[in-house]
Amino acid sequence: MSLRATSSAFVSDGTAAAPPIIELRDAAVQVGGRTVWSEAALEVERGEFVAVLGPNGAGKSTLLRALLGLISMSAGSISILGGAPGEHNAAIGYVPQRHGFDAGTRIRGVDLVRLGLDGDRWGLPLRARRVAAARVEEVLALVGAGAYAWRAIGECSGGEQQRLLVAQALVSSPELLLLDEPLDSLDLPNQAAISALLARICSSERVATLLVAHDVNPLLGHVDRVVYVAAGRIVAGTPEQVITSETLSALYGVPVEVLRTSDGRLVVVGQPEAPAHHHDRHEH
Repeated sequence: MSLRATSSAFVSDGTAAAPPIIELRDAAVQVGGRTVWSEAALEVERGEFVAVLGPNGAGKSTLLRALLGLISMSAGSISILGGAPGEHNAAIGYVPQRHGFDAGTRIRGVDLVRLGLDGDRWGLPLRARRVAAARVEEVLALVGAGAYAWRAIGECSGGEQQRLLVAQALVSSPELLLLDEPLDSLDLPNQAAISALLARICSSERVATLLVAHDVNPLLGHVDRVVYVAAGRIVAGTPEQVITSETLSALYGVPVEVLRTSDGRLVVVGQPEAPAHHHDRHEH
C-alpha cells in the first residue's frame, strides 16, 4: 500500500531517469515462519530524507535488514542502488541501534570516524593516510563535531556521540544512509538538532536517508516522506498524507485519531499497540 506514484522512467529531455536508490515491489518478509509485512511498495530517490515509523515489533528494523541483504524476501523484489540487496553495501552507511558508549570507552571520536573509512585495512601508504585524514576532517566539520572529536567518545554527550556515529557512516561517501533509531535516548533539543543535521546532509550531499524512529514530531519539517509500518503493511507518503486519522485507521483496520496540539505536535490516539508519541521501547 503506497500513497506515492511511481516516478517516470524518463525526464523532460527524453533521457532515461536515474533508477531509484531504493525500490520495493510487492515485497514481503517472513521471520520464523511469520509474515512481518507484505505487499510493500516504496521508492526512495537520491537526496530524499525518509522517516520509518510504526509501533514496536511492526518490522521497521526488519526493513533495514532486508535492504542490507541480511534477510531474504519471501515475495516480491527489492532493488538497492540498482542491484540486489547486499550487492552494493559498500555504498551504504549504516548506524545500528545503540544506547550510547560506556563512560569508560577510551577510543577518540576521530578514531571512531576513521574506522568507517579504513577499519578493514592496515598499512596504508602515506599518501592514502593523508587523503583519509583530510576526509575525516571534512566530515567532522560537516556534522559539527570538530570541537570534541579528539576527546574519548565515552566522555562525549549523547548528542555528540550521535554526530560522531553519523560522521562515521558518512566518511566513505555513501549514496544511502540507514539509521536505526538514532534519536533514541536523546533529549528533545538533541533530537531536533540531529534531525536538522540529517536534512542538511541529504540536501548538500545528495545522500538518500532512511531513519527509523518512534516519534515523528522531532522530524516534522525536516523529512520529505514517512514510511509507516504497521499491521503487516507499509504505507508511504508525506507526513500530511500518512499521519492522518483516515490513513492510519485504514492501515490498522480500527479507528485511530490523529490530533495536532497547540504547539504543532502530532498525537496519535487509539492505535492498537503504541501510545501517542511512539514510545522509545525497542522492537525485538
